[in-house]
Amino acid sequence: MTATTAHHLISRWSGALGICAIVAVIRPAHADPRAVVELFTSQGCSSCPPADKIIGELAKDPSIIAMSMPIDYWDYLGWKDTLADSRFSARQKAYSRMRGDREVYTPQAVVNGSVHVIGSDRSSIENAIGATRKGDEVMSIPVTMTQSGKQITVSVAAASKVPVKHGEVWICSISKSVPISIARGENRGKEITYHNVVRNLVKLGDWNGNPESWTVPLDSVAHAGIDGAVAYVQDGSGDEPGPMLGAAYTSLH
Repeated sequence: MTATTAHHLISRWSGALGICAIVAVIRPAHADPRAVVELFTSQGCSSCPPADKIIGELAKDPSIIAMSMPIDYWDYLGWKDTLADSRFSARQKAYSRMRGDREVYTPQAVVNGSVHVIGSDRSSIENAIGATRKGDEVMSIPVTMTQSGKQITVSVAAASKVPVKHGEVWICSISKSVPISIARGENRGKEITYHNVVRNLVKLGDWNGNPESWTVPLDSVAHAGIDGAVAYVQDGSGDEPGPMLGAAYTSLH
């Protein structure tokens, strides 16, 4: 399913710890993830289920942080996506604007904030991971999450390979597996499971290449239906997203 131009898109958390306090370091499943793959998908898109399945497969790879970002601009086709968020539609549009190609469609996978491919083409996703890794800055910044009591701290290390003028740090609330029964539209009668669905995303702050940390309440991230979190630092801004500089994923219990 495609949209001919981007304009068809419909837009849019301390105190001192006692000596007995338990501090748990939430370590990412892989010390140095090599890629962040964002899938822009829709429950109303008949071409999307194979891509949704691939994201589930990629999510099992500890070196890949895979996220589903359901968009809302196909809602008029007979089924309103129950997971969609207009912020994801806006993010997809921003990516296309930064690339300069105005390519906005579903299923679209954006790899490391730089390259887009058809989300149902796993080999293209793997090739894009390899291609984007040729940039020194891509996924070069260590990101960690630390839980202390009812707080989560996201820490971003200093830039060591290349100078970074400006980046932003975000944390995403993740639902690992969400089965949806679709009653109408192109996928009517199907039950589709969506993997690593972003249910909320919050900007923690700006990052200028120096080591920084941000602390947020755990309950701002983890609530009903949330069992994971992703933190990432990305070059540019929310309106002008650039390459992914680093990321971390953790399960929440």
